[in-house]
Amino acid sequence: MTSATTAPETRRTSPSEIVKVNARSLVRTATSWRAILETLLYRPVKAFLEGLGFIVKGEIGGCDLLALRGDDPPVVVIGELKLTFNLELVLQGVDRAAACDEVWLAARVSCREKGRENDARFRNLCRRLGFGLLGVRSNGDVEVLVSPTSPTPRKNPGRRSRLVEEHRRRRGDPVEGGGSRKPIMTAYRQCALACAAALAQGSQRPRDLKADIPDAPKILRGNVYGWFVPIERGVYTLAESGRAALLRWPQSAPPTAVHR
Repeated sequence: MTSATTAPETRRTSPSEIVKVNARSLVRTATSWRAILETLLYRPVKAFLEGLGFIVKGEIGGCDLLALRGDDPPVVVIGELKLTFNLELVLQGVDRAAACDEVWLAARVSCREKGRENDARFRNLCRRLGFGLLGVRSNGDVEVLVSPTSPTPRKNPGRRSRLVEEHRRRRGDPVEGGGSRKPIMTAYRQCALACAAALAQGSQRPRDLKADIPDAPKILRGNVYGWFVPIERGVYTLAESGRAALLRWPQSAPPTAVHR
């Protein structure tokens, strides 16, 4: 008796499965492009608020942008960006209102003047909520559609203070607002990168770094990102993941003190 060797069956992908895969790819692509386009709104809106005397930084505490002016206490403005004016943008403003003094909602102006920004009901809703509306044109010009008023919603001082502290501790403005598809360069991450840059020169103790980076002991011991490796009691070196982080976010300047 001879034994026949049967070839393994090759499973064919059905048309419905191909459609599902292509649909998922299109959704991911559309989401990525939406995030890119929203970040393009950040620069003109930032320039507008800077013209009003604010210091503006992007992607702080889940807000597309946070702007501060003055001290003790500062005037706090939260901005949210969308490609079009819609209900989701308003709901984001409602969520942010308790943590700031003013909310500005910004979106592209419709070329055919048929967008929500031309709907009196939409403007009246934002006016009643006390939100400012900014229309961004294709050439980058910013138009005030509705000026913010001063409603009296219940405030959240804890959230407000966390946003203000993150704004003040973050060096520069390393992240453009409107995009959340990649890691945010928080003040903590900046300090961790400063520690990594120091350890790239050789193993060190936390106390050796504390003069330039006050939070170094806590950052090295906490090791949130897994960048640091203790080689003996109180001595740390840089892991491969830390070296990869320095390649992704090069540290050209020496670390500077970041105080709480």
